[in-house]
Amino acid sequence: MAHEKNHDYHILPPSIWPFLGAVGGFVMLFGAVLWMRDITPWMFFIGLVLVLYTMFGWWADVVREGETGDHTPVVRIGLRYGFILFIMSEVMFFAAWFWSFFKHAMYPMHPDGISPAIDGVWPPAGIETFDPWHLPLINTLILLCSGAAATWAHHAIAHENNRKDMINGLILAILLGIIFTGFQAYEYSHAAFGFAGNIYGANFFMATGFHGFHVIVGTIFLAVCLFRATKGHFTPEQHVGFEAAAWYWHFVDVVWLFLFFAVYVWGG
Repeated sequence: MAHEKNHDYHILPPSIWPFLGAVGGFVMLFGAVLWMRDITPWMFFIGLVLVLYTMFGWWADVVREGETGDHTPVVRIGLRYGFILFIMSEVMFFAAWFWSFFKHAMYPMHPDGISPAIDGVWPPAGIETFDPWHLPLINTLILLCSGAAATWAHHAIAHENNRKDMINGLILAILLGIIFTGFQAYEYSHAAFGFAGNIYGANFFMATGFHGFHVIVGTIFLAVCLFRATKGHFTPEQHVGFEAAAWYWHFVDVVWLFLFFAVYVWGG
């Protein structure tokens, strides 16, 4: 028959989501400029709502495609490759912050900004850094345990088809992620240095702050997977959505390990 599908690929119908996402992204970034110029914050929030609505609607369509059988083995391979490329782009994002931190740590400038690098000290004079072996170490252990719980959940569904253990592992991973975020907020509130006025504070808050943002995103990612698991989604053969969440969570773990040893231990 003319309309019979004789291939493993998923031919997508026309969709409004790419266009709506582009419009939302433009409005949000343009609104951010207006907000920074003290004109109005409302355009930024309008764009943010459009972006969030696009994310929800688009991913909901992808979930429906998977549940109705459109995610064939060939399609799942493409989804995995796409997510691997996304994680690689995130690695390059954090490489910029590490580059800046190592550059200033190894070649610190004098406060006047014009003296030779050998005149400078790191951390800059007057900066009281965190003791890495107290709260930062505790947060490291919390995040590693959360990653282990996510691995438990992944093994439960992929190798044992054990939905109960998958749900329990996800609950534990999410709770530990929330605790990590709370401890980081507590740490920030007790920082003896600020973001502005010194390169150490700028690098510290940009690197650890963006990682904290990724922890929040990953926690939401896992929470969505938990919700789907309670609805009967995911099988040993089809669980790409949860697999992507687990990969993302492990990426967050690895980045934190580098931050802990580079920024807190070596750089402090």
